[in-house]
Amino acid sequence: MNRLQFETSPYLRQHMHNPVDWFAWKPEAFEKAKKDNKPILVSIGYSTCHWCHVMERESFEDREVAEFMNDHFINIKVDREERPDVDQIYMEACQILSGGGGWPLNCFLTPDGRPFYAGTYFPPKPAFNRPSWLQVLGNISRNFQQRREVVEDQADKLTEMIARTDRTFLPNQLPDMADSALFTPALMDDIFANLAKSFDKLDGGFGSAPKFPGVMSLQWLLHYYYFTGTQAAVDHVFFSLDKMSGGGIYDHLGGGFARYATDRAWRIPHFEKMLYDNALLVSLLSEAYSLSQSAYYKKTITDTLDFIEREMTSPEGAFYSALDADSEGVEGKFYVWDYSDITAALGKNAAEFCDFFGVTPEGNWEHTNILWQPQKLEVFAAERGVSPSELSDRLDAGRRILMALRDQRIRPGLDDKILLSWNALQCTAYAQAYQALGVDAYREAALRNLRFLQQKMTQPGKLDLLHTYKDGVAQYDAFLEDYAFYIEALLEAYHITFDTAWLDAADNYADFVIRHFLDEEARLFYFTAESQQDILMRKKELYDSATPSGNSTMVTNLLKLGILLDKPAYREQAAAMCRQLADSVTKYPSSFSRWAIGMSTLAYGMREIAITGAHAHTEARALLAAYLPQKVLMATSETNDNYPLLSGKIVGADTNIFICKDYACRLPVSTLAQALQLLKPERL
Repeated sequence: MNRLQFETSPYLRQHMHNPVDWFAWKPEAFEKAKKDNKPILVSIGYSTCHWCHVMERESFEDREVAEFMNDHFINIKVDREERPDVDQIYMEACQILSGGGGWPLNCFLTPDGRPFYAGTYFPPKPAFNRPSWLQVLGNISRNFQQRREVVEDQADKLTEMIARTDRTFLPNQLPDMADSALFTPALMDDIFANLAKSFDKLDGGFGSAPKFPGVMSLQWLLHYYYFTGTQAAVDHVFFSLDKMSGGGIYDHLGGGFARYATDRAWRIPHFEKMLYDNALLVSLLSEAYSLSQSAYYKKTITDTLDFIEREMTSPEGAFYSALDADSEGVEGKFYVWDYSDITAALGKNAAEFCDFFGVTPEGNWEHTNILWQPQKLEVFAAERGVSPSELSDRLDAGRRILMALRDQRIRPGLDDKILLSWNALQCTAYAQAYQALGVDAYREAALRNLRFLQQKMTQPGKLDLLHTYKDGVAQYDAFLEDYAFYIEALLEAYHITFDTAWLDAADNYADFVIRHFLDEEARLFYFTAESQQDILMRKKELYDSATPSGNSTMVTNLLKLGILLDKPAYREQAAAMCRQLADSVTKYPSSFSRWAIGMSTLAYGMREIAITGAHAHTEARALLAAYLPQKVLMATSETNDNYPLLSGKIVGADTNIFICKDYACRLPVSTLAQALQLLKPERL
């Protein structure tokens, strides 16, 4: 075994039997590269990456290839989920050189870490208009030894270009207008118009294949509908959620969503299941349920969280990272079905089940069947003259039988490392599902997870957080997204407990992020803290991609905390960040959707709600179940002058609900219906 046997990352440990003499991303690798005067190969991937597995089988397990790699390179394996900072820098190198990227990412560096060549998957023999991996290795080695000055020049130029990419979406000159004139409903209308250009009106979502959920764009559309009444916005959200939840991207037996669909219609998933996708989709579905009261969304939330509890939750209350797409070396094998297996298992109910889930004798994907839902349950039931409840009961019985059979199969690999950022997203999802559905178990799951993060992923005696945890070991300094998502989870913890200790913790971490991550000149946050020294440069992450960016999440965190704690500096920091991105968000809203949510808060304002009285917490929970985006809510059953929304408010037996703006409150009302009436947005 190579030295990866001493790592905890499941991805790195997958490679510990390779004949390649792999290093982890540790100082010893760079020291050896300098001593031996060899180029560095950094190969980056993650445990559920299909093409990473393919390249390992084809090349990294081949002794001839490994010998060449060991003789001519210092080879480093990186788990991109453990070290997103490393991945970010070298992925930019690949995109600059080739115009694209992906994983596995193979980047060649000088001994001091500057990239000079990068690519993704390379086959064992020339194919797909790509050279073989050995050809690439040979060319790189010869160039490094014989044309060193060219390599050094390329590395200098590429490093300089990577350093400049942070400014790609920032203006040369900031808008010369007040925030109230910049962040307006008209700006939101422009964002909607540009986002609507990418609506897939045939199959939902955005763009064509491959199809990703686009959660943050859909969430922004819900907010936009709430404030403007634009029916096309909410219609597209519900249409997209219906298509996704009915498609093969959703696991109709076990619950939970795959990472993306390879086709436009959501029918054919790339079968890996990621924690962050399911967390973000549960949060979105919880908002959609609060607005629609759809039983379909409620069931999807419930089944997805059942999947998280059953397959993705550790005994300590933490959440695992991912399930592989492959089992027994075959993509999707765990999830697909032969028609004959279903008919044998379900007997007389098989025909109805197969019709409902699009199962055919010839198969609907590569001669097997992916379960999906061609019609809504109510439509299917009506066409067959049965009641929806009766049909649902029969389908659920069939699901249970097939689930029991599926449980006997060889399972996909589980990436059981614990990532702070993704855990915080799932914690927030549980808290928001509790607010929408009122299921106590969801509240307990969120709080249990937060206690785990506090106890296991915080450096002893400090505020500093750690990014990853496995087998009792937490390591790697946390990144901006860890802190941002953690603060978001702390704010949601307040909403499900009304314990102000969670708010105080969120405040402490917001202050920590400002002190250790802020570029004061750019008014944006770096991805890494200033104390981190083992990377080529500090970068800023601005895109909202598969997960929200730490910067855009901090905008919303700071806007909320600024009001809850009366800290104008927080609000000004958030507004300054939005000023930098206003133009890019308007032009490219699908890439900056959580930024758009922050900007809509500046455009429409934050709803400030305070509830006092003996039954304040009960009333607050009822109010939280309603769809009220962009709000801060505090509730207390005893006098509390430590927080501006509660200060000066008399607390007695009667319930008083205060609706405020800039701490100026209307006369209190006593019922939920009255409060909701006052909270209705004034639509033009």
